[in-house]
Amino acid sequence: MKISEVIKKKGNRVVTIESGTTVADMLRMLDENRIGALVVSDDGGETVQGIASERDIVRALHQRGVEVLGKTVRSIMTSEVWTCTSDDELEALAVSMTEHRVRHLPVVDKGKLVAIVSIGDVVKHRLDELEAERNELFHYVQGDRSMT
Repeated sequence: MKISEVIKKKGNRVVTIESGTTVADMLRMLDENRIGALVVSDDGGETVQGIASERDIVRALHQRGVEVLGKTVRSIMTSEVWTCTSDDELEALAVSMTEHRVRHLPVVDKGKLVAIVSIGDVVKHRLDELEAERNELFHYVQGDRSMT
């Protein structure tokens, strides 16, 4: 299964933030959008310059204190961003996210940001697949061959 299937179900909405935005404004955006990370892009989402997450904020607060809230997203963002394409296989992506300890992956096709997927999206999709398999097996065992 390709990551494009996950994107079809969850949608391709990506919230981006400019690198010069304050961390305090970033917190507001995370809260308003009920998300855990923002793609950093100074050109409105065409290119990915970094990713800024709740984890980045917590780390910066711990290291530098509350004055970090007035600093820019550029000062706390992760610049080395792992990305994927919509043609990548879901299982390989799950392994990659686990190995690299990343929770969010921007989806980039032909050099352009097209979506973002989280580890939660990947897990939800896999759970949905397992539920469908369970239902199919249940109906098979019960003798309802119309499901197969």
